[in-house]
Order: sequence, then C-alpha cells, then structure tokens
Amino acid sequence: MKRLSFYLLLIVIWEAIYRLSLWPPYLFPGPLQVGSSLVQGLADGTLLVAVAASFRRLAIGYGLALAMGLSLGLLLARNRTADELLGPLVSGMQAIPSIAWLPLTVLWLGLSEASIITIVFLGAVWSIVVNTQAGIRNVPPLWVRAAMTMGASGARLFTAVVLPAALPQMLSGWRLAWAFSWRALMAGELLSPGKGLGEVLIVSRNVNDMPAVLAVIVIIGVFGSLVDNLLFKRAEEQTRRKWGLAPA
Repeated sequence: MKRLSFYLLLIVIWEAIYRLSLWPPYLFPGPLQVGSSLVQGLADGTLLVAVAASFRRLAIGYGLALAMGLSLGLLLARNRTADELLGPLVSGMQAIPSIAWLPLTVLWLGLSEASIITIVFLGAVWSIVVNTQAGIRNVPPLWVRAAMTMGASGARLFTAVVLPAALPQMLSGWRLAWAFSWRALMAGELLSPGKGLGEVLIVSRNVNDMPAVLAVIVIIGVFGSLVDNLLFKRAEEQTRRKWGLAPA
C-alpha cells in the first residue's frame, strides 16, 4: 500500500508540473497524454509487437550469455592456469561498455538481428563469469571439509555442496547481467534498425510524438523492473533463506 501511494504521489506531482506549463506540452506531456498513447499503442498492437521482438532478442542473447558465462566461470574457478591466463582478460572485457562493440558487430554482421543479439550477449556474459567464479571460490572451506568427512567427493561434492553454496552469489550475477543486457538491448535497438521498442522510440522521436516516447520509456522501466523483482530478486531471496543467509 505504501508503494502504491508513493507512485500515485509521483504521478500527481508529474501532473502538477505539467499544469504549471513550465515547458510546451509537446516537450513535456502530462500523465494522461502518456497513458492515452500507451493504451492506443497496446490496442493497435504496435507496442505488443515491439515488446515481443525485443524480448525475443533478449532471451536469445541472455540465454547464450548464461550458457557461456557459467561454463567459463566454472573453468576459471576450478583451473588456476585458466584463471591466470583468462582472468585479466575477463576483467578488461567487463570494463568495456557493450554498446562500444556495436560499430564492430555492424561491420561483421551488418545491420541485422544478429548484431543486436551479440550486443545483448556481450552486455551480460562477463558479469555471469565473474560472479560464478567468485561464488564458487567463496564457498566456506569448512563446508567442503565437512562434506568430505561424510564421504562426499568428486562430482558429488561439487553438485551437492559447492554449487548450491555458490548459488546465492551466482544469482546476484545473473540479476546484474539481466540489467546490463536489458540496457544493451535498448542501446542496440536505438542504433540499429529492426522491430522493437528501440525502433518505436526512434520513430516517435522523429515525428515529435513525445507522449509515445514517454510511453515506451514507461514500458521499458516497468518490464525491466517486473522481471527483476518477480524472477531474479525472488529467486535470490529464496536461495539466501534456504542457506540461512537471510531471515526466514
């Protein structure tokens, strides 16, 4: 109830600022105009098609990043030589904004779906690698020794003790990677043609339809927040409670 009241207060403040006419209406529309544009976009299917296209790219890019990130993170955590050789490279790659790769992916792959998916992949993969490696290495040695005294070893030790104990930090990495990949997707769609929320945003800007621009921004924020809170945050909290790292 407090959260709903807070958001309603923000909308009231927005409407009050709009009515003060500090900026022309075509530059600063009110919440009613944005809401009307949002309803119209959903009714005629424009926004639904855009959301579906963006989510498809995100699912492919993030899925590939998850597969490679987990594999590489496990390798770096379990193999000292691989960590010495690839660890600094991973750290350097993580520091590069994913959108910086767009000119190169466009040269290699053209203005295509593949270039946007590649940007999404690059936006997510390094956070998954780093947090997977850190999660496995931060497993308390006492837990491992206790499991070994009870007969666990090899693959059994890893799957029953090490991997579940590392899961809370790994989930934090997945959650962070989701945020990075979502931002990378929007940046890629703004700079590369193709159906998606980014294209709707650019077209609306070109025709000076500011309510539609803000409607798309609202969708981007709401969709990103819903996935983060309903999927990643909930899974992270449940895992932490299971392992006694948070109040039950």
